[in-house]
Amino acid sequence: MNFNFPLLRPVRILLFPFSILYAVIIWVRNFFYNKNILASSSFNLPVICVGNLAAGGTGKSPMVEFLIKILKGKFEIAILSRGYKRKTKGYALADESSTALDIGDEPMQFHSKFPEVSIAVGEERIVAIPQLLHDKPETKTIILDDAFQHRSVKAGLNILLTDFNNLFTRDWYLPTGDLRDEKRSYKRAQIIIVTKCPEDISQQQKWDTIKEINPLAAQQIYFTSIKYGMPYHIVNRKEILINNTTEVLLVTGIANPRPMKKYLQDNSKTYHQVSYNDHHIFTIDDLKEIIKRFSNITDRNKIILTTEKDAVRLIKFSSEIENLPFYVMPIEPKFLFDEEEKFAASVINYITHFKN
Repeated sequence: MNFNFPLLRPVRILLFPFSILYAVIIWVRNFFYNKNILASSSFNLPVICVGNLAAGGTGKSPMVEFLIKILKGKFEIAILSRGYKRKTKGYALADESSTALDIGDEPMQFHSKFPEVSIAVGEERIVAIPQLLHDKPETKTIILDDAFQHRSVKAGLNILLTDFNNLFTRDWYLPTGDLRDEKRSYKRAQIIIVTKCPEDISQQQKWDTIKEINPLAAQQIYFTSIKYGMPYHIVNRKEILINNTTEVLLVTGIANPRPMKKYLQDNSKTYHQVSYNDHHIFTIDDLKEIIKRFSNITDRNKIILTTEKDAVRLIKFSSEIENLPFYVMPIEPKFLFDEEEKFAASVINYITHFKN
């Protein structure tokens, strides 16, 4: 067993017995699905699942957005998410009045950036899909966000993500590690993407990683790094350039802020951080603390920076922050080894030649 213990806090190691129990529960559940004791349902249209084996932080949202960009001009697509940490329950279709509290931060991010695409949420995908198709009968393809472990719906194309710095092969089960599914479940995927790779990853590192993952003969495997865009103001969308004279207050409520911190370490003068839990719902007291921390920075060339996922939970304070230098950092996956077109062609080919 290859545990990634350097990434584990001591308190998580103490929870190891609970990890054993969790692993047994997951094994039994998968056994029931594999033996058709629990049923998986298919639908008469292409269903693409983007997911992972670990809890959060592998880049699912940027990958969903990448799929939207390559598919939305060619097919009528819809996105279905769980809508984690929203204040509502059941199925909901995003509209002009939707907020992050209604549909969750990631679906709200998709809806804000792609208002022409149908975005829906529902805890039970098998129930939500028929409702989505009823509301949007023109839908030709559904992308399931973060649904790899939810086996009640059988997707025709499973895209499994794993972080280069914390491969599922080196991880362990919750709560000691981050795994929420069996390691061998990777065999259910048609495509595996190793995310958050260094841009200068070598061919030897690539082949060593492929060897460690040990993909099946029919599985495709790709490597991506993070591509950072131009930061834009959270309210007026005006862009700014970060350079080695910029002092940054980084505000994050995401699972894995390490890549953003590394970017600022390399590209800004210095940075300070205000951290919250993943999917944190910001309050006015949080905002006051952020402004206080920002005012304590003495450098004149200073900004507040946050992620797109956090921005949809902060925009409700637009009147309080519109006059602050409060910026959002957009990101997207960058396919390495010139394989972006190959990946896009595989996805389009699946949809074009779909047979139920």
